[in-house]
Amino acid sequence: MQDQNTQISALTELNEELENYFSNTIIPQLFVDAQLILRKFTPPAMKQFNLKQEFVGKHLDEIKENFRYPTIIDNIKTVIATGKILQKEIQTTDMHWYQMNILPYVVRRENKTNGVIITFVDITPRILDLKEQEKLIAEHELLLDTIAHDIKNPLLSLGLTIEMLRKLPEKSVEKFPELLEHVESSLKQMKKVINDLVETRWQEHRYQAANELLDIQNILEDVRLSLAPQILESGAVIHEEIGISQIRFVRRKLRSVIYNLVNNAIKYTPANRNPEIFIRSYQEGNKMVISVSDNGIGMSKAEQDSIFEKFQRVRLTGEGSGVGLYLVHTIIATAGGKITVESQPGQGSVFKVFLVLDTDK
Repeated sequence: MQDQNTQISALTELNEELENYFSNTIIPQLFVDAQLILRKFTPPAMKQFNLKQEFVGKHLDEIKENFRYPTIIDNIKTVIATGKILQKEIQTTDMHWYQMNILPYVVRRENKTNGVIITFVDITPRILDLKEQEKLIAEHELLLDTIAHDIKNPLLSLGLTIEMLRKLPEKSVEKFPELLEHVESSLKQMKKVINDLVETRWQEHRYQAANELLDIQNILEDVRLSLAPQILESGAVIHEEIGISQIRFVRRKLRSVIYNLVNNAIKYTPANRNPEIFIRSYQEGNKMVISVSDNGIGMSKAEQDSIFEKFQRVRLTGEGSGVGLYLVHTIIATAGGKITVESQPGQGSVFKVFLVLDTDK
């Protein structure tokens, strides 16, 4: 009898300790038995999942919506069946992130799993911090890719101009001033890229240049000047039809988008025909659409599906690293826009850029 009283006293003390623990812990915790009946929960769980005292004794099927995590019952069943701890990062329907730990509750004398204890540790701030770090890493990578790409373009123009200078007859000097101007323009572009890098490095705006009110005509003129050697050598003809001309955007980024599309239109035109490029702009809903069509080599459906991926190229001939269209796609997507392509092999391509208009301005 005395032994029985001692055991009852020990169990009572143990139960009080358990009650004290569940009452004072700052972590949301649940105790669910093997029949999926909710037996206990901590005050933080009550607050976090809107649990009420009358929920104790109910089957989880009746209250599973409170946990805002659809597979919680399946996860509990797995732990009960296997006796193994389950740990996973979950996102609930209210967009919070948790480290969820489901531990088997083992009855030692029977060596049997008789339920689970579930803990939820809110890791939302850590996840958000990681996402911010991933964003910064992506911005760093985009910046480096852009710099490498932007330096490569004037270098290519410079090389073409020098090649044309070499081919000039000794007495033919009338084209010399024009070609020299192209050399100076390429050097200025490289200097600007380097200056932008230095300025970006020392400013604390995380590589985010400011939007400004831009005129598409001015951007197109800048692109024409930058591509002057390629236009001259290929005999390219560029037509413009500007229906809407103003948009708030980052100048360097919009210039890079149009430059890459026009440069590709020239580059990917067969040698036996002169490139003919049509650039149009018009409004569609709350977006400005910039369309660049060409009479180039065109693309198959499979090629269209991969051209915006990094280091992917339509053809492996000629200059190029497969970064240009990846940068274009990244710039546009980051700004909340999109880019599409329509093309058939041998019949040219049409790229359409959709940029959100700032209707409040």
